[in-house]
Amino acid sequence: MQEKLSQTIHSPAEDRPAGSPDITVVVPCYCEAANVRPLVEALTRALAGRDWEVVFVDDNSPDGTIEAVRELARSNWRVRGISRIGRRGLSTAVIEGALSSSATYIAVMDGDLQHDETRLGVMLDALASGRCDIAIGSRHVEGGDNSGLANAWRHALSNGGITLAQMILPVRVGDPMSGFFALRRDLFVRTAPRLSGAGFKILMDLILSAPIKVRVEEIPCTFKPRLAGESKLDVLVMLQFLGLMLDKLFHGWLPIRFLVFAFVGLVGVIVNIAIMNVLRLSGVDFPIAQTGGTFVAMLVNFWLDNTLTYRDRRLKGTHLYGGLFLFLVVCSAGAWANIGIAQLFRDDGQTFDKASATGAVIGVVWNYAVSSTLIWRRK
Repeated sequence: MQEKLSQTIHSPAEDRPAGSPDITVVVPCYCEAANVRPLVEALTRALAGRDWEVVFVDDNSPDGTIEAVRELARSNWRVRGISRIGRRGLSTAVIEGALSSSATYIAVMDGDLQHDETRLGVMLDALASGRCDIAIGSRHVEGGDNSGLANAWRHALSNGGITLAQMILPVRVGDPMSGFFALRRDLFVRTAPRLSGAGFKILMDLILSAPIKVRVEEIPCTFKPRLAGESKLDVLVMLQFLGLMLDKLFHGWLPIRFLVFAFVGLVGVIVNIAIMNVLRLSGVDFPIAQTGGTFVAMLVNFWLDNTLTYRDRRLKGTHLYGGLFLFLVVCSAGAWANIGIAQLFRDDGQTFDKASATGAVIGVVWNYAVSSTLIWRRK
């Protein structure tokens, strides 16, 4: 069984000045090996004259990102690295990186070189002046530029997320989807126990979870084109973002994972009904049609749960096939209950759709218990 581990990499101590730096730049990263050195060079120019460090938090990238950090850390005391094994996620990476710091200020930026590091000084000065609690590098205020997003689809995802977030935020923020921001470490520490730690958009989580009504100041910045690596903004990230919003609206009573699992279950119900109706129209008897719909729905649920619900515990390689096999075997009991209950409702005079949906709901409840305890359990 693979344990969850964190390894912190430091550069040689003899060349370090005494005490902690004033600024820690936290960079959550995955498969950003080619960007490590250019980002450190850019930060060196942007933060010249300031006392700073950068902490790369890497989720066991297969491209050797943490090795690139280690190599640089050997000759540059400003570089630190945290290597996480057995867990993934941008928000939790930011939390771990920030909590590893003793600096006065925490800045967060992506490792893909798309954030305008030259604006960091302005953001930090805004915090130091006391004008705000969180300084945000914003693409959506006068002087900002969002042209670095790859295509119209990513523009649409980003803009959709912004519209949704602005509906529930207690303060006006033009770019709540920004991953480029700074705040005092003491505020982050006070807020950390309230954070959900889910998804890729931690800024909104911070604003909604803070123990005070935060004052924000948006600093115009340019979102530059990606030079290396792959963008993490996709429809799955947006669904997780929606889950975060629901979690905050319900004040944490319904965990995000449960909400996402419920959504996946709803998709399974729709698939079940659709397949059952197709088979019925083909002349197949109801029990067989319901069996076919149930089996396909199980496959769809497994794929969606592995891709979305349990993204941070995603099964790969032989573990994927083993998980699928276990999912099908254990859930067969739920499937038989699904079919039997659906048949009972059908015999009671209910329509095919109502009978099928009732049986599918039973299967979803069973699948949730199995998924949480056996398939995607924490290692």
